[in-house]
Amino acid sequence: MIELVSMQINAGTIVGLIILIIFLIAILSAALKVVKEYERVVVLRLGRLLGSKGPGLILLIPFIDSPRFVDLRVVTLDVPKQRIITKDNVTVDVDAVVYFRVQDPIAAIMRVRDYFVATSLLSQTTLRDVIGQVEFDDLLARRDELNKRLQSIIDEATEPWGIKVISVSIKDVIIPEGMQRAIAKQAEAERERRSRIIMAEGEREAAEKMEEAASYYARTPQALRLRELQTWAEIAREKNLIIVTESSQLGSVLGATLGVTKKRES
Repeated sequence: MIELVSMQINAGTIVGLIILIIFLIAILSAALKVVKEYERVVVLRLGRLLGSKGPGLILLIPFIDSPRFVDLRVVTLDVPKQRIITKDNVTVDVDAVVYFRVQDPIAAIMRVRDYFVATSLLSQTTLRDVIGQVEFDDLLARRDELNKRLQSIIDEATEPWGIKVISVSIKDVIIPEGMQRAIAKQAEAERERRSRIIMAEGEREAAEKMEEAASYYARTPQALRLRELQTWAEIAREKNLIIVTESSQLGSVLGATLGVTKKRES
């Protein structure tokens, strides 16, 4: 009987030891945390701020310390399409992407409830405000300036939250179909205008060169005579070409040519 009681006591002791060991392991697993290099842990002890810890192995008091993990890497925030009316009353759909990271983990936890949602909503409202203050042509031609302006405004607003905005990029600008046709017509008219200007400039340059040539021929009749003979040589190569001229010099040359031809035939 005594041996049976002692065996029951030993079994109960072993079970108690096992439970105690499991409890200690659970306490240690809750107390020891591994913080990665790109993370920080903001610790609240009994509701009061204790500080930021990490990276590496940290020790927490279970059921007393409340940890909040914060990722310090760059976060890509996709701003959904916003239907905006520009300054010149053109309706456009604009979306953007925002790159930011947490610079101060304590401020990101203590000063805003959810810094990711807050930054997203702030980016949407800022995008609408900035695009609504510019004209449609500026939206297409000055996108880099608008990106820098958006970055400056969002970064200044999120600085108290411990957020650093690295860059903002407008991804796409979607306009109505009617506006697309109007822009295409405008581009076509612009190309036609440039083509006509280039043709007019070419004609003007050609006229200037012809004027210079005429002045040169007027000063040097020998050059005009040589040009005349060259023209006749070119006419001779074209057998089916007939040119009638009233120039007395060309007439005398033609008469002399006919006389020589008749003598050869006789």
